[in-house]
Amino acid sequence: MSSQASGSNDTRQRAALEEYEQSGEDRPSFILTYAEVKLLGIAGVGFFLDAYDLFIINPVSTMLQYRLYPGGNMPANLQGLLKASANIGSVIGQFLFGYCADAFGRKAIYGKELMLIIIATILCISTPTGSLSPNGCLIYLTIFRILLGVGVGGDYPMSASVTSDRATIRKRGTMLAYIFANQGWGSFVGSLVTIIVLACYKHVMNDEGETSKVDGVWRIVIGLSLIPALGTLYQRLTLPESTRYKKSQEADVVEQDDLEKEKMEVKADVHATESDLNVDRGASVPKKSHVLEVIKYFSEWRHLKILIGTCSCWFLLDVAFYGINLNTNVVLSEIGYAGETGTPWEKLFKVATGNIIITALGFVPGYYVTVLTIEKLGRKTIQVMGFLMEALFLGILAGKFHSLSTAAFIINFTLLQFFFNFGANATTYCYPAEVFPTRYRAFAHGVSAACGKTGAIISALVFNSLTDKIGTPAVLWIFFGCSILGAALTFLLPEVAGRDPDAVLEEELREQQ
Repeated sequence: MSSQASGSNDTRQRAALEEYEQSGEDRPSFILTYAEVKLLGIAGVGFFLDAYDLFIINPVSTMLQYRLYPGGNMPANLQGLLKASANIGSVIGQFLFGYCADAFGRKAIYGKELMLIIIATILCISTPTGSLSPNGCLIYLTIFRILLGVGVGGDYPMSASVTSDRATIRKRGTMLAYIFANQGWGSFVGSLVTIIVLACYKHVMNDEGETSKVDGVWRIVIGLSLIPALGTLYQRLTLPESTRYKKSQEADVVEQDDLEKEKMEVKADVHATESDLNVDRGASVPKKSHVLEVIKYFSEWRHLKILIGTCSCWFLLDVAFYGINLNTNVVLSEIGYAGETGTPWEKLFKVATGNIIITALGFVPGYYVTVLTIEKLGRKTIQVMGFLMEALFLGILAGKFHSLSTAAFIINFTLLQFFFNFGANATTYCYPAEVFPTRYRAFAHGVSAACGKTGAIISALVFNSLTDKIGTPAVLWIFFGCSILGAALTFLLPEVAGRDPDAVLEEELREQQ
């Protein structure tokens, strides 16, 4: 009877999923329902905060230099560590939250990463600049920015798996692209907030010459990120478990029940009655270690090959992407917003204005072209095309670096940013959330994202020293090579448009049996 009840329940769940998949087929994939917009608001905050933090750390670092080292320079090693700290924390968070989301469930974990972000942000803005030494302040801030990074990193696999679990297959890529597009808005709003807060401080900093008041500017700029975080915390903590995740766990229990039955058959011999063989599905069956499940799944080359593809493509993308976007001094100089002359306030304001111009040029538009086309063109096509177009514009910038006119430089840089985001920057996020089955999705996404952040850390730490040794054009040629290699490694990956990874896993398990 328990077997029939379980089968009936499984049939009902499958029917409900199929009905959900077929709903709204007459509408374009980029037109969202109210429930999808709500999910977008809940899950998109993490990426907004990730980009917000990433793109304000450069001006905040300059502000701290004016506050802590007036007339001097911030120690290069501490400055580098401060800028890399959030990315270091992200790697930890991506591994940790990715594993936990698969092992313990999305509901049990979701929201905890946002709590970490909130706590770490409050600790960052409470840096006691008046009582600690300048170096002590930077170390204090770095420690809690690592904690902030753990929360931000944890949001990658959490939001990706929560969204992918709930999205219909025909709109899954679009939903993930919408979530990821918040990265563009985070950087844009970060620049805008910096401009507004600096404008409010113009009189006291510029007219009255009290540069130390910049201490209030950086605290407000960082502290304002608490608003969206606090606004979505309750929704995350109360979000119910998805049907897909429950179904993936029930399939695991059924598989273990079958194994338990076989053991009992052996013990009871061939004369055992049917009632002896029935295992109560409500009884507590010891759950297999998720670590062992993961190892077993990825020990097969067909699965490991895909993980290598998602990890390597994200790593190579982030080497180039963060190498360019964490070091925009060259671009700011070209467009006349380097902030090299004037009072401290004028320098800060000019750089903030330059950053918002860079963001608006090609950063935000690229994300939304991906949203509109991802279901039509497919992830693989967009990723290969994106890598190759990045290589083209990086090659032009590298080969003609000293001879390009200002207008030509800006056009090339704009197109480079556009194809980063209408390309591999978006698809490397979408791929692991779509290609792996629900049972392993968050962990695989966390590992892939951690590889990407490792590329970002390497790029952030070595870009400046490498540029001094071999020159900017040579570094751009390295990024060119990364893009070509990324395009080649994309062919390790299958096209995932319309692909149900859970159905693929079921078919593989049937073949093995």
